[in-house]
Amino acid sequence: MKYETIKNIEDEQFYRLTGVKRSPFEKMLDILRKVEGLKKAKGGGKNTLILEDRLLRALEYIREYPYLFPYKSKLWGNG
Repeated sequence: MKYETIKNIEDEQFYRLTGVKRSPFEKMLDILRKVEGLKKAKGGGKNTLILEDRLLRALEYIREYPYLFPYKSKLWGNG
């Protein structure tokens, strides 16, 4: 899923797709932008995905494989 396709959908649908509400998603992006600025200062290659898409992929991965993340399992009562 790409951010361009879901950025204009309703908040409830956004939550269903990503697992987080829009305001925490924006806060995560702000934090990642700060970190990205620090990383770019050191140099390195250019990323092929925009920051929003990378965050969406990470959230999708966490939702798809909750057993790999013990804190999620405890929240859901599986551990």
